[in-house]
Amino acid sequence: MTSYLEARIEQLENQLTFQDDSIAQLNDAVTNQQWQIEKLTQQIKLLGDKLQQVQPSQIASQAEETPPPHY
Repeated sequence: MTSYLEARIEQLENQLTFQDDSIAQLNDAVTNQQWQIEKLTQQIKLLGDKLQQVQPSQIASQAEETPPPHY
């Protein structure tokens, strides 16, 4: 029975080691994704700011155009 318990404990230790490695890998992946999300959020904010600063087109709108002479 002692051999069985030792084998069971060794199996549990191996599972724990595997789970610790998996958790570390998942943590790294989540950390990298969070960094990418923050970077993309900053880029979107910068693009939004630039779009707000863009001057309107120099072409007059259809409502501001005078009608052609044949009207």
